[in-house]
Amino acid sequence: MSLSAQDRIEWAGNNRAGCLSGVRVLDLSRVLAGPYLTMMLGDLGADVIKVERDGGDDTRAWGPPFAQGEATYFWSANRNKRSIVLDLNAPEDAVLASKLAASADIVVENFRPGVADRLNLGYQTVSAVNPQVVYCSISAFGDSDSARDLAGYDLLVQAVGGLMSITGTEDSGPVKVGVALVDVLAALHATVGVLAALRHREATGIGQKVDVTMLQSLLASLANQATAFLGTGVSPGRLGNRHPSIAPYQTLSAKNGQIALACGNDRQFRNLCEALGVPHLANDPRFSVNTQRVSHREDLIEQLEGASVTLSVDDLLERLRQAGVPAGPVNSIAEAFTLAESVGLEPRRVLTANGRSIPQVSSPLRLSATPVRYDLPPPSLPNRHVTEEA
Repeated sequence: MSLSAQDRIEWAGNNRAGCLSGVRVLDLSRVLAGPYLTMMLGDLGADVIKVERDGGDDTRAWGPPFAQGEATYFWSANRNKRSIVLDLNAPEDAVLASKLAASADIVVENFRPGVADRLNLGYQTVSAVNPQVVYCSISAFGDSDSARDLAGYDLLVQAVGGLMSITGTEDSGPVKVGVALVDVLAALHATVGVLAALRHREATGIGQKVDVTMLQSLLASLANQATAFLGTGVSPGRLGNRHPSIAPYQTLSAKNGQIALACGNDRQFRNLCEALGVPHLANDPRFSVNTQRVSHREDLIEQLEGASVTLSVDDLLERLRQAGVPAGPVNSIAEAFTLAESVGLEPRRVLTANGRSIPQVSSPLRLSATPVRYDLPPPSLPNRHVTEEA
């Protein structure tokens, strides 16, 4: 249904259930980090209006793959939203965007540094007329002068942020993660910040700005690898599927493939050795405790695979299951969905509106009192000045 010209940018009202019912979100972001954040807010019941430029969000054209004539990339971060097309450089459209910002509870943007201010949609301008606003700005590196000219694509942040330096093997060289992980990490950190700011506003009546950078989100998410550097001054290197501090914690070869093996303590290692028919390895001074196993990892894996390669993947996994050793197959994405369904999860949804049925990955949030909503499929690109809704 299209809104009339009179109501074309009005909020939908408090007609959605969820813990964020009645919260109004203006989504000025594009691509992944910002849209993923606003999708999560929409999942929780917020009313999200997404502002797109002529031609739409960049990801509408990011394919293949395409399904139903649409880019599946766009589908990944844009459900539970309505969409409006505005040219923010045009005076009339700028007024409409400002009207939305003035009445929003949350504004999310990921413009290049300085652009929001130039468009009169920066935090100082919006908060002057809407002091309760929670204004979230996501950038790659921040807004300092030295950061303004740095490109903010996920691949580049993975590279300059150190993630690629610990991904891959010595032979492969640096390798990126197979998904835009830094965008997702930035979105998750930003979501925490936005919800914290909403709680503060609830208590004080005062909004605030939430700044999140992709680089800092990545550095924080490097967790033990980052603190290893801070504690020792030595940058970790690439270990392939191995763990820097635990062994055996990696893939292990079988007769017809590989499994993932995660021995987190000495007891599990002893059980592993029993299951593989090599109990003497648990008493070998090179392997009896984890620190020694890490130091002698190459010898250890050679010994373990001498036994494991005699077994099929299924037989190996069954032995380890019976022994209480954490292990699993190296699944494809299709197999991962099948696994999730087999353990009673609901990993997929289909959202239908306006004759469109769009498959979606389920939210991982399971809230007993205010469940996640699956109301609106990712919007098709509307005409200018028209907000699409179900």
